[in-house]
Amino acid sequence: MQNRYTADIGDYGKLGLLRCLEKTGLKIGVNWYLTPDEGHNEDGRFIQYAHDEAYQPYDPPLWRALAQILESGQRRVTALESPRILKATFFGELLDCSEVPASRRPDLRTAWHRRALKALRGCQLVFADPDNGLMVPSALHSKQSDKYVLPEELFAFYRQGASVLYYQHKARRPDDFYLDQHRRLVQALPKAQGLGLKFTRTSLRYYWFLLQP
Repeated sequence: MQNRYTADIGDYGKLGLLRCLEKTGLKIGVNWYLTPDEGHNEDGRFIQYAHDEAYQPYDPPLWRALAQILESGQRRVTALESPRILKATFFGELLDCSEVPASRRPDLRTAWHRRALKALRGCQLVFADPDNGLMVPSALHSKQSDKYVLPEELFAFYRQGASVLYYQHKARRPDDFYLDQHRRLVQALPKAQGLGLKFTRTSLRYYWFLLQP
């Protein structure tokens, strides 16, 4: 997640999903996986939905709340951390290892993740919101690694007692690639069950669940 994405159509989809889950009574935690804003692409500019009443009926209060954030110009994730949008526990500490030597990045990230685990302990569902999704080998030791979630980070939230939901951007790969990725995660957790939802507006993305029994 980056601040510049705040209240775009992706937020309307994922927050709408989390609001549905909130109505079940689950205590929700959100780890934004917040990284510094970039400016080399058009990401975060898909906000036309907030001026299109065809989108309003899916979740009118959320639609209005996100439109107000866009109108205010205050596009920061902290603007989403409001009970009127989502009653949740949030962890929004910046994850930015890009300017440190590669040898130090794992330790800095581990310390950041431990603070996230502590902040979200006791949540029944934890949502991880990295820019790109599950870590890929090509990014593991690069400056882009902060934009991905590590499998062991998801496992740690699960072993802390939470079901886990994570965001996955769909790049130029078939659905089966992402299904296989997810199946491997589920198989690594005894008794866990998997579920996936696909969001098809503007850019394709998935929401993958690792469910407690």
